[in-house]
Amino acid sequence: MKYALVHEWLTPKATGGSELVVEQILQNIEADIYALIDFESTNPDSYLFGRDIGTTFLQNFPLAKNGVQKYLPLLPLAIEQLDLADYDVILSSSHAVAKGVLTNPQQLHLCYCHTPMRYAWDLTFDYLNNSRLGKGLPGILTRHILHQLRQWDVISANRVDYFIANSRHTARRIWRCYRREAEVIYPPVNIDRFPYQEKKEDFYLTVSRLVSYKQIKLIIRAFNELGYPLVVIGDGPDLPMLRQLAKPNIQLLGSQPDAIVEQYMAQAKAFVYAACEDFGIALVEAQACGTPVIAYGKGGALETVLDINQYPETGTGLLFSEQDPRSLLETVETFSQINHQFNSESCRTQSAKFSQKIFATSYLAFLEQCCQHFFS
Repeated sequence: MKYALVHEWLTPKATGGSELVVEQILQNIEADIYALIDFESTNPDSYLFGRDIGTTFLQNFPLAKNGVQKYLPLLPLAIEQLDLADYDVILSSSHAVAKGVLTNPQQLHLCYCHTPMRYAWDLTFDYLNNSRLGKGLPGILTRHILHQLRQWDVISANRVDYFIANSRHTARRIWRCYRREAEVIYPPVNIDRFPYQEKKEDFYLTVSRLVSYKQIKLIIRAFNELGYPLVVIGDGPDLPMLRQLAKPNIQLLGSQPDAIVEQYMAQAKAFVYAACEDFGIALVEAQACGTPVIAYGKGGALETVLDINQYPETGTGLLFSEQDPRSLLETVETFSQINHQFNSESCRTQSAKFSQKIFATSYLAFLEQCCQHFFS
C-alpha cells in the first residue's frame, strides 16, 4: 500500500491540534506528505525538516508563509491541483479544504475531520461582523464567496469514503453539514510534556489565540469585576484591545515559549476557557498538570472535563452554562469556595484518556477496518 497524507498548511505558526494529529499519523504510518503550502520542511526546528512535501501554486504567492487564509476563494481550486493518482490510500487531516483532494474509485480516502470549515459554517456571522470585508459592498461579495464555499464543502465531502471526527460534538456537526456518519477518535495529547503539580498558586490562567471567537474579552470582563488574579498567555489581533480593557489584576503576557506555558499550567489554581471548541486540547493539557478547569459547558468541554456537580468524587472542573461574563463570574466564585474538593490526581487520570498511545491504537485499528472493507 502507498499512502499519501494531505493537510491544509504547514508553517511554523501552525502548531494546533490538527498539526499534532499529522505528526502522530506520520510516526505510525509511512506516507508522502502534501499541503497547500509548506514552510516546515525548510525549518530546522521542525520534525518535517528535510522532508519532500508536495505543494500547490499558493506556495509562491506573496506572504504565503504567514498563512493562506487571505486567499480563501482560491483554496478549493488549489487543493484540487494535487495529483495523488499513484497512491492506494489517501489520509487527509482537514479543518478547511484538505478533504477536497481528487481521488479515483480505486483509492480509499479516510478523512480525520477536525471541524467542517468554520468560517463557512459556524463562524460565518462572527467573521462578517468582525471583518472590514463583511461591511457594505465588499460584504455582499464576501457573502457570495462564503455561499460558494459552503456548496463546494458539501460536494467535496462526497469524495471521502470514511470520516473520523475529533469529538462527538464534531461528529454531530459533520452530520449536520454533510449528512455523513463519523467515527469518533479523540486527538493525541502529549500529556507527558506537562509537569504534574499538586500544590497550586493563587492565580487563574487562560492560554489561547487572541481572536474574537475564543471569548477572551468575556473572561477579562468577568475577572475585572471579580478582582481575582488572572494570567492570559497568547497572541493575536485582539491583544491591543484586551490590554486596554484589562484591570491591574490581569496580566497579558503575549506569546510565550512552551516551557513558560507549561510552568503556568502547572502552577495555576484553575484553567479558564470560554470558547465553544470542537475538542479543546488546552483543557486536557491543563488537567495533565493536575489543574482543574473552568470552562463553557458546550462542545468538546463536555467530553473532556468532568463537572464536579455531576461527578463529586472524580470531578476535574466546573462548567458554566451561558457565554456571558455573569455566568463565568458566578462559576469562578463557586470554584473559589469549593476548590479544596478537587483532586489533582483525578485531573491527571482524566487527561490520560486522551494520550498519544490511545490515539495511535484507535486510528490504526479503524484504518485497518476501513481497508479490509474497501479493498475486499
